[in-house]
Amino acid sequence: MKNLVESAWKLPLALAGGLVVGAFGGWLAGGHVATGVALVAIAEIVLLLTHLRHIPKPIMSLPSAPPVGTSDPSRHDRFMMRSRRLAANLHDLRRAAGSLPDAIVLLDQEQHVRWFNHAAESLLGLRRPQDRGVVLKERLHNSELAGWLEEPSPEPLNDVSAPGAPSRHINVTLLPFGARQRLLLARDISHMSRLEQIRRDFVANVSHELRTPLTVIHGYLELLDPEDVPHLAPVLNEMRAQSKRMGQIVEDLLTLSRLETQDHVSEERVPMAPLLATLRKEAEALSQGRHSITVENMANIDLLGSPKDLHSALSNLVSNAVRYTPTGGRITIRWERTAEGANYSVTDTGYGIPADHLSRLTERFYRVSSSRSRDSGGTGLGLSIVKHVLGLHQARLDIRSTPGQGSTFTCCFGRERLMGPETQESRPE
Repeated sequence: MKNLVESAWKLPLALAGGLVVGAFGGWLAGGHVATGVALVAIAEIVLLLTHLRHIPKPIMSLPSAPPVGTSDPSRHDRFMMRSRRLAANLHDLRRAAGSLPDAIVLLDQEQHVRWFNHAAESLLGLRRPQDRGVVLKERLHNSELAGWLEEPSPEPLNDVSAPGAPSRHINVTLLPFGARQRLLLARDISHMSRLEQIRRDFVANVSHELRTPLTVIHGYLELLDPEDVPHLAPVLNEMRAQSKRMGQIVEDLLTLSRLETQDHVSEERVPMAPLLATLRKEAEALSQGRHSITVENMANIDLLGSPKDLHSALSNLVSNAVRYTPTGGRITIRWERTAEGANYSVTDTGYGIPADHLSRLTERFYRVSSSRSRDSGGTGLGLSIVKHVLGLHQARLDIRSTPGQGSTFTCCFGRERLMGPETQESRPE
Protein backbone atom coordinates (compact mmCIF):
# COMPACT_ATOMS: atom_id res chain seq x y z
CA MET A 1 0.00 0.00 0.00
CA LYS A 2 2.91 2.32 0.77
CA ASN A 3 4.39 1.81 -2.75
CA LEU A 4 1.01 2.57 -4.31
CA VAL A 5 0.67 5.83 -2.38
CA GLU A 6 4.22 6.88 -3.29
CA SER A 7 3.68 6.20 -7.02
CA ALA A 8 0.42 8.16 -6.90
CA TRP A 9 2.16 11.46 -6.08
CA LYS A 10 5.63 11.02 -7.61
CA LEU A 11 4.51 11.26 -11.27
CA PRO A 12 2.34 14.40 -10.93
CA LEU A 13 5.08 16.01 -8.83
CA ALA A 14 7.70 15.21 -11.49
CA LEU A 15 5.47 16.61 -14.26
CA ALA A 16 4.79 19.79 -12.28
CA GLY A 17 8.51 20.15 -11.58
CA GLY A 18 9.23 19.87 -15.30
CA LEU A 19 6.79 22.70 -16.04
CA VAL A 20 8.47 24.88 -13.40
CA VAL A 21 11.89 24.16 -14.94
CA GLY A 22 10.51 25.01 -18.40
CA ALA A 23 9.11 28.31 -17.13
CA PHE A 24 12.44 29.19 -15.52
CA GLY A 25 14.35 28.27 -18.69
CA GLY A 26 12.01 30.39 -20.83
CA TRP A 27 12.50 33.31 -18.47
CA LEU A 28 16.29 33.00 -18.76
CA ALA A 29 16.03 32.85 -22.57
CA GLY A 30 14.50 36.31 -22.77
CA GLY A 31 11.34 36.34 -20.68
CA HIS A 32 9.50 33.73 -22.82
CA VAL A 33 7.93 31.92 -19.84
CA ALA A 34 4.88 30.69 -21.77
CA THR A 35 7.03 29.28 -24.57
CA GLY A 36 9.23 27.40 -22.09
CA VAL A 37 6.17 25.87 -20.39
CA ALA A 38 4.74 24.89 -23.79
CA LEU A 39 7.91 23.09 -24.88
CA VAL A 40 8.15 21.12 -21.62
CA ALA A 41 4.43 20.30 -21.70
CA ILE A 42 4.65 18.87 -25.23
CA ALA A 43 7.77 16.90 -24.30
CA GLU A 44 5.96 15.40 -21.28
CA ILE A 45 3.00 14.45 -23.47
CA VAL A 46 5.31 12.59 -25.85
CA LEU A 47 7.05 10.81 -22.94
CA LEU A 48 3.73 9.75 -21.41
CA LEU A 49 2.47 8.38 -24.72
CA THR A 50 5.76 6.52 -25.25
CA HIS A 51 5.54 5.08 -21.75
CA LEU A 52 1.98 3.84 -22.33
CA ARG A 53 3.00 2.23 -25.63
CA HIS A 54 5.68 0.14 -23.92
CA ILE A 55 3.49 -1.19 -21.09
CA PRO A 56 3.80 -5.01 -21.06
CA LYS A 57 1.02 -6.75 -23.04
CA PRO A 58 -0.14 -9.53 -20.68
CA ILE A 59 -1.96 -7.18 -18.33
CA MET A 60 -4.92 -9.48 -17.86
CA SER A 61 -2.96 -12.43 -16.51
CA LEU A 62 -3.79 -13.42 -13.00
CA PRO A 63 -1.34 -12.13 -10.43
CA SER A 64 0.53 -14.42 -8.14
CA ALA A 65 -0.90 -14.79 -4.70
CA PRO A 66 0.28 -11.98 -2.42
CA PRO A 67 2.08 -12.89 0.77
CA VAL A 68 -0.06 -13.79 3.71
CA GLY A 69 -1.16 -10.76 5.73
CA THR A 70 -0.62 -8.19 2.91
CA SER A 71 -3.17 -6.26 0.86
CA ASP A 72 -1.13 -5.71 -2.37
CA PRO A 73 -3.63 -4.99 -5.24
CA SER A 74 -3.63 -7.10 -8.36
CA ARG A 75 -1.43 -6.24 -11.35
CA HIS A 76 -4.49 -5.39 -13.40
CA ASP A 77 -5.79 -2.95 -10.80
CA ARG A 78 -2.40 -1.28 -10.53
CA PHE A 79 -2.20 -0.88 -14.28
CA MET A 80 -5.71 0.58 -14.51
CA MET A 81 -4.96 3.12 -11.79
CA ARG A 82 -1.71 4.04 -13.50
CA SER A 83 -3.41 4.38 -16.90
CA ARG A 84 -6.12 6.65 -15.52
CA ARG A 85 -3.51 8.78 -13.80
CA LEU A 86 -1.43 9.10 -16.99
CA ALA A 87 -4.52 9.88 -19.04
CA ALA A 88 -5.51 12.63 -16.60
CA ASN A 89 -2.01 14.13 -16.70
CA LEU A 90 -1.98 13.94 -20.49
CA HIS A 91 -5.33 15.68 -20.66
CA ASP A 92 -4.13 18.45 -18.33
CA LEU A 93 -0.93 18.99 -20.34
CA ARG A 94 -2.78 19.18 -23.65
CA ARG A 95 -5.28 21.61 -22.20
CA ALA A 96 -2.43 23.81 -20.85
CA ALA A 97 -0.59 23.81 -24.19
CA GLY A 98 -3.83 24.49 -26.02
CA SER A 99 -4.57 27.62 -23.99
CA LEU A 100 -1.16 29.27 -24.44
CA PRO A 101 -1.20 32.67 -26.21
CA ASP A 102 1.62 31.64 -28.58
CA ALA A 103 0.75 29.54 -31.63
CA ILE A 104 2.25 26.02 -31.45
CA VAL A 105 2.26 23.60 -34.39
CA LEU A 106 3.80 20.11 -34.22
CA LEU A 107 5.18 19.01 -37.62
CA ASP A 108 6.65 15.75 -38.87
CA GLN A 109 9.68 15.40 -41.11
CA GLU A 110 7.66 16.25 -44.25
CA GLN A 111 6.02 19.24 -42.51
CA HIS A 112 2.63 17.55 -42.13
CA VAL A 113 0.59 19.14 -39.33
CA ARG A 114 0.24 16.65 -36.45
CA TRP A 115 -1.16 18.91 -33.76
CA PHE A 116 -1.77 22.61 -33.09
CA ASN A 117 -3.26 24.70 -30.31
CA HIS A 118 -6.05 27.27 -30.35
CA ALA A 119 -3.70 30.22 -30.87
CA ALA A 120 -2.56 28.64 -34.16
CA GLU A 121 -6.15 28.90 -35.39
CA SER A 122 -6.32 32.67 -34.86
CA LEU A 123 -2.72 33.57 -35.81
CA LEU A 124 -2.00 31.07 -38.61
CA GLY A 125 -5.53 30.43 -39.83
CA LEU A 126 -5.42 26.67 -39.24
CA ARG A 127 -8.73 24.82 -38.76
CA ARG A 128 -9.45 21.55 -37.06
CA PRO A 129 -10.01 18.81 -37.99
CA GLN A 130 -9.54 19.48 -41.71
CA ASP A 131 -5.99 20.87 -41.41
CA ARG A 132 -4.59 17.93 -39.47
CA GLY A 133 -2.26 16.03 -41.77
CA VAL A 134 -1.92 18.77 -44.39
CA VAL A 135 1.49 20.12 -45.48
CA LEU A 136 1.89 23.43 -43.65
CA LYS A 137 3.75 25.33 -46.40
CA GLU A 138 1.03 24.36 -48.90
CA ARG A 139 -1.68 25.42 -46.45
CA LEU A 140 0.03 28.82 -46.02
CA HIS A 141 1.06 29.24 -49.68
CA ASN A 142 -0.26 32.81 -49.89
CA SER A 143 1.81 34.07 -46.95
CA GLU A 144 5.45 34.96 -46.23
CA LEU A 145 5.75 31.81 -44.14
CA ALA A 146 5.49 29.53 -47.17
CA GLY A 147 8.83 30.60 -48.68
CA TRP A 148 10.43 30.66 -45.26
CA LEU A 149 9.37 27.05 -44.57
CA GLU A 150 11.00 25.89 -47.82
CA GLU A 151 14.46 26.84 -46.52
CA PRO A 152 16.55 23.90 -45.22
CA SER A 153 17.38 25.55 -41.88
CA PRO A 154 15.30 28.72 -41.62
CA GLU A 155 16.41 31.48 -39.30
CA PRO A 156 13.75 33.03 -37.02
CA LEU A 157 11.34 35.20 -39.00
CA ASN A 158 10.66 38.56 -37.38
CA ASP A 159 7.75 40.97 -37.71
CA VAL A 160 5.62 39.44 -40.47
CA SER A 161 1.87 39.57 -41.01
CA ALA A 162 -0.07 36.73 -39.39
CA PRO A 163 -1.69 34.52 -42.09
CA GLY A 164 -4.85 34.15 -40.01
CA ALA A 165 -5.07 37.86 -39.10
CA PRO A 166 -3.23 40.20 -41.53
CA SER A 167 -3.62 43.16 -39.17
CA ARG A 168 -1.49 41.40 -36.54
CA HIS A 169 2.29 40.85 -36.57
CA ILE A 170 4.16 37.75 -35.42
CA ASN A 171 7.67 36.41 -34.83
CA VAL A 172 8.09 32.80 -36.00
CA THR A 173 10.64 30.18 -34.95
CA LEU A 174 11.09 26.58 -36.12
CA LEU A 175 12.73 24.25 -33.59
CA PRO A 176 13.79 20.58 -33.82
CA PHE A 177 11.63 18.35 -31.65
CA GLY A 178 12.50 14.73 -31.09
CA ALA A 179 14.26 12.69 -33.75
CA ARG A 180 12.15 13.56 -36.80
CA GLN A 181 9.74 16.27 -35.76
CA ARG A 182 9.72 20.06 -35.62
CA LEU A 183 7.91 22.57 -33.51
CA LEU A 184 6.74 25.85 -35.03
CA LEU A 185 6.24 28.71 -32.55
CA ALA A 186 4.55 31.98 -33.52
CA ARG A 187 4.35 34.89 -31.06
CA ASP A 188 1.98 37.82 -31.46
CA ILE A 189 4.04 41.05 -31.36
CA SER A 190 1.30 43.41 -32.60
CA HIS A 191 1.40 45.43 -29.39
CA MET A 192 5.18 45.82 -29.58
CA SER A 193 4.95 46.80 -33.27
CA ARG A 194 2.42 49.51 -32.45
CA LEU A 195 4.63 50.87 -29.68
CA GLU A 196 7.64 50.86 -32.01
CA GLN A 197 5.66 52.76 -34.65
CA ILE A 198 4.55 55.30 -32.05
CA ARG A 199 8.18 55.78 -31.03
CA ARG A 200 9.27 56.29 -34.63
CA ASP A 201 6.52 58.80 -35.29
CA PHE A 202 7.35 60.68 -32.09
CA VAL A 203 11.06 60.91 -32.90
CA ALA A 204 10.36 62.00 -36.47
CA ASN A 205 7.85 64.67 -35.41
CA VAL A 206 9.99 66.04 -32.57
CA SER A 207 13.08 66.14 -34.78
CA HIS A 208 11.18 67.97 -37.50
CA GLU A 209 9.79 70.53 -35.03
CA LEU A 210 13.24 71.15 -33.51
CA ARG A 211 14.94 71.78 -36.83
CA THR A 212 13.46 75.26 -37.42
CA PRO A 213 14.13 76.83 -33.97
CA LEU A 214 17.65 75.42 -33.92
CA THR A 215 18.33 76.90 -37.35
CA VAL A 216 17.11 80.29 -36.15
CA ILE A 217 19.20 80.15 -32.98
CA HIS A 218 22.32 79.13 -34.87
CA GLY A 219 21.72 81.88 -37.43
CA TYR A 220 21.52 84.61 -34.79
CA LEU A 221 24.64 83.27 -33.07
CA GLU A 222 26.52 83.56 -36.35
CA LEU A 223 25.55 87.25 -36.52
CA LEU A 224 27.23 87.94 -33.18
CA ASP A 225 30.93 88.62 -33.61
CA PRO A 226 33.01 87.57 -30.56
CA GLU A 227 35.44 90.42 -31.31
CA ASP A 228 32.68 92.96 -30.58
CA VAL A 229 32.15 91.50 -27.09
CA PRO A 230 35.51 90.00 -26.04
CA HIS A 231 34.31 89.16 -22.53
CA LEU A 232 31.54 86.95 -24.05
CA ALA A 233 33.74 85.32 -26.72
CA PRO A 234 34.14 81.96 -24.89
CA VAL A 235 30.38 81.84 -24.25
CA LEU A 236 29.47 82.62 -27.86
CA ASN A 237 31.92 80.03 -29.22
CA GLU A 238 30.51 77.35 -26.90
CA MET A 239 26.93 78.27 -27.84
CA ARG A 240 27.81 78.03 -31.54
CA ALA A 241 29.44 74.63 -31.09
CA GLN A 242 26.52 73.23 -29.08
CA SER A 243 23.84 74.59 -31.43
CA LYS A 244 25.72 73.10 -34.38
CA ARG A 245 25.94 69.76 -32.57
CA MET A 246 22.22 69.82 -31.74
CA GLY A 247 21.46 70.58 -35.37
CA GLN A 248 23.53 67.56 -36.42
CA ILE A 249 21.69 65.33 -33.94
CA VAL A 250 18.35 66.48 -35.37
CA GLU A 251 19.54 65.80 -38.92
CA ASP A 252 20.76 62.32 -37.94
CA LEU A 253 17.43 61.54 -36.22
CA LEU A 254 15.53 62.58 -39.32
CA THR A 255 17.82 60.41 -41.44
CA LEU A 256 17.21 57.44 -39.14
CA SER A 257 13.44 57.98 -39.24
CA ARG A 258 13.54 58.03 -43.03
CA LEU A 259 15.64 54.86 -43.22
CA GLU A 260 13.35 53.00 -40.80
CA THR A 261 10.30 53.67 -42.94
CA GLN A 262 12.01 52.51 -46.16
CA ASP A 263 11.79 48.95 -47.38
CA HIS A 264 13.97 49.40 -50.49
CA VAL A 265 16.57 51.74 -51.98
CA SER A 266 17.20 53.15 -55.44
CA GLU A 267 19.03 50.83 -57.82
CA GLU A 268 21.84 53.00 -59.20
CA ARG A 269 25.46 52.39 -60.04
CA VAL A 270 27.72 53.76 -57.30
CA PRO A 271 31.26 54.21 -58.71
CA MET A 272 33.57 53.24 -55.89
CA ALA A 273 36.82 54.85 -57.11
CA PRO A 274 35.43 58.43 -57.00
CA LEU A 275 33.61 57.66 -53.73
CA LEU A 276 36.82 56.42 -52.09
CA ALA A 277 38.61 59.57 -53.24
CA THR A 278 35.85 61.72 -51.72
CA LEU A 279 36.01 59.80 -48.44
CA ARG A 280 39.75 60.37 -48.28
CA LYS A 281 39.34 64.14 -48.79
CA GLU A 282 36.69 64.28 -46.06
CA ALA A 283 38.92 62.33 -43.67
CA GLU A 284 41.91 64.60 -44.36
CA ALA A 285 39.77 67.71 -43.82
CA LEU A 286 38.49 66.38 -40.50
CA SER A 287 41.93 65.14 -39.42
CA GLN A 288 43.74 68.40 -40.31
CA GLY A 289 47.03 66.58 -40.69
CA ARG A 290 46.92 64.75 -37.36
CA HIS A 291 46.70 61.25 -38.89
CA SER A 292 48.17 59.15 -41.66
CA ILE A 293 45.27 58.22 -44.02
CA THR A 294 45.62 55.50 -46.68
CA VAL A 295 43.11 54.25 -49.29
CA GLU A 296 43.48 50.77 -50.86
CA ASN A 297 41.18 49.99 -53.81
CA MET A 298 41.86 46.36 -54.68
CA ALA A 299 38.40 45.34 -55.92
CA ASN A 300 37.99 47.29 -59.19
CA ILE A 301 34.21 46.93 -58.95
CA ASP A 302 31.26 49.21 -58.21
CA LEU A 303 28.16 48.88 -56.05
CA LEU A 304 24.47 48.82 -56.87
CA GLY A 305 22.36 50.91 -54.54
CA SER A 306 21.62 54.42 -53.25
CA PRO A 307 24.62 56.77 -53.75
CA LYS A 308 23.42 59.19 -51.05
CA ASP A 309 22.78 56.54 -48.40
CA LEU A 310 25.97 54.57 -49.12
CA HIS A 311 28.06 57.75 -48.96
CA SER A 312 26.43 58.60 -45.61
CA ALA A 313 27.16 55.16 -44.14
CA LEU A 314 30.73 54.79 -45.42
CA SER A 315 31.56 58.38 -44.45
CA ASN A 316 30.30 57.77 -40.90
CA LEU A 317 32.83 54.97 -40.43
CA VAL A 318 35.67 57.18 -41.67
CA SER A 319 34.72 60.15 -39.47
CA ASN A 320 34.45 57.86 -36.42
CA ALA A 321 37.95 56.54 -37.09
CA VAL A 322 39.34 60.07 -37.26
CA ARG A 323 37.52 61.19 -34.08
CA TYR A 324 38.59 58.24 -31.96
CA THR A 325 42.21 57.88 -33.13
CA PRO A 326 44.87 59.89 -31.23
CA THR A 327 47.19 62.25 -33.06
CA GLY A 328 49.86 60.36 -35.03
CA GLY A 329 47.62 57.31 -35.59
CA ARG A 330 46.99 55.51 -38.89
CA ILE A 331 43.67 55.07 -40.70
CA THR A 332 43.29 52.66 -43.62
CA ILE A 333 40.26 52.65 -45.94
CA ARG A 334 40.12 49.39 -47.91
CA TRP A 335 37.81 48.13 -50.70
CA GLU A 336 38.45 44.47 -51.67
CA ARG A 337 36.79 41.39 -53.12
CA THR A 338 35.92 38.32 -51.04
CA ALA A 339 34.54 34.86 -51.73
CA GLU A 340 31.04 36.07 -50.74
CA GLY A 341 31.18 39.45 -52.51
CA ALA A 342 33.17 42.52 -51.47
CA ASN A 343 34.14 44.29 -48.23
CA TYR A 344 34.56 47.95 -47.41
CA SER A 345 36.60 48.33 -44.22
CA VAL A 346 38.01 51.15 -42.11
CA THR A 347 40.91 50.22 -39.82
CA ASP A 348 42.37 52.58 -37.22
CA THR A 349 45.00 52.50 -34.48
CA GLY A 350 42.75 54.24 -31.98
CA TYR A 351 41.65 53.54 -28.43
CA GLY A 352 39.90 50.26 -29.24
CA ILE A 353 36.60 48.99 -27.82
CA PRO A 354 36.13 46.39 -25.03
CA ALA A 355 34.42 43.20 -26.18
CA ASP A 356 31.38 43.64 -23.93
CA HIS A 357 30.44 46.86 -25.78
CA LEU A 358 30.65 45.54 -29.36
CA SER A 359 27.14 44.07 -29.52
CA ARG A 360 25.53 47.38 -28.53
CA LEU A 361 27.49 49.82 -30.68
CA THR A 362 24.72 50.18 -33.28
CA GLU A 363 22.10 51.20 -30.69
CA ARG A 364 20.93 54.81 -30.73
CA PHE A 365 23.01 57.11 -28.52
CA TYR A 366 25.00 54.19 -27.08
CA ARG A 367 28.44 55.36 -26.05
CA VAL A 368 31.49 53.45 -24.84
CA SER A 369 32.79 56.66 -23.27
CA SER A 370 30.29 59.53 -22.94
CA SER A 371 32.89 62.22 -22.24
CA ARG A 372 35.12 61.17 -25.15
CA SER A 373 32.15 61.09 -27.56
CA ARG A 374 31.02 64.59 -26.58
CA ASP A 375 34.55 65.98 -26.85
CA SER A 376 34.91 64.51 -30.35
CA GLY A 377 31.60 65.99 -31.52
CA GLY A 378 29.88 62.68 -32.20
CA THR A 379 26.08 62.36 -32.00
CA GLY A 380 25.89 58.69 -31.02
CA LEU A 381 23.72 57.93 -34.09
CA GLY A 382 26.33 57.28 -36.79
CA LEU A 383 26.56 53.51 -36.39
CA SER A 384 22.75 53.22 -36.20
CA ILE A 385 22.58 54.93 -39.58
CA VAL A 386 25.28 52.60 -40.94
CA LYS A 387 23.34 49.54 -39.73
CA HIS A 388 20.07 50.65 -41.36
CA VAL A 389 21.72 51.61 -44.66
CA LEU A 390 23.50 48.26 -44.87
CA GLY A 391 20.26 46.43 -44.03
CA LEU A 392 18.53 48.12 -46.97
CA HIS A 393 21.41 46.94 -49.20
CA GLN A 394 21.28 43.34 -47.86
CA ALA A 395 24.70 43.87 -46.29
CA ARG A 396 25.98 43.55 -42.74
CA LEU A 397 28.40 45.31 -40.39
CA ASP A 398 31.24 43.37 -38.77
CA ILE A 399 33.16 44.97 -35.89
CA ARG A 400 36.50 43.77 -34.55
CA SER A 401 38.45 45.67 -31.94
CA THR A 402 41.26 45.28 -29.42
CA PRO A 403 41.49 47.82 -26.57
CA GLY A 404 44.63 49.89 -26.89
CA GLN A 405 45.39 48.67 -30.42
CA GLY A 406 42.55 49.83 -32.65
CA SER A 407 39.39 48.73 -34.46
CA THR A 408 38.22 47.51 -37.85
CA PHE A 409 34.68 48.22 -39.08
CA THR A 410 33.77 46.14 -42.14
CA CYS A 411 30.74 46.46 -44.44
CA CYS A 412 30.16 43.08 -46.10
CA PHE A 413 28.27 43.28 -49.43
CA GLY A 414 26.90 40.24 -51.25
CA ARG A 415 27.51 39.43 -54.91
CA GLU A 416 24.05 40.67 -55.92
CA ARG A 417 25.18 44.22 -55.09
CA LEU A 418 28.41 44.15 -57.15
CA MET A 419 28.83 45.62 -60.64
CA GLY A 420 31.75 45.23 -63.01
CA PRO A 421 33.92 48.18 -64.12
CA GLU A 422 32.13 48.48 -67.48
CA THR A 423 30.22 51.70 -68.03
CA GLN A 424 26.80 50.22 -68.80
CA GLU A 425 24.61 49.60 -65.82
CA SER A 426 24.07 45.91 -65.43
CA ARG A 427 23.80 43.56 -62.55
CA PRO A 428 26.80 41.43 -61.53
CA GLU A 429 27.70 38.27 -63.32
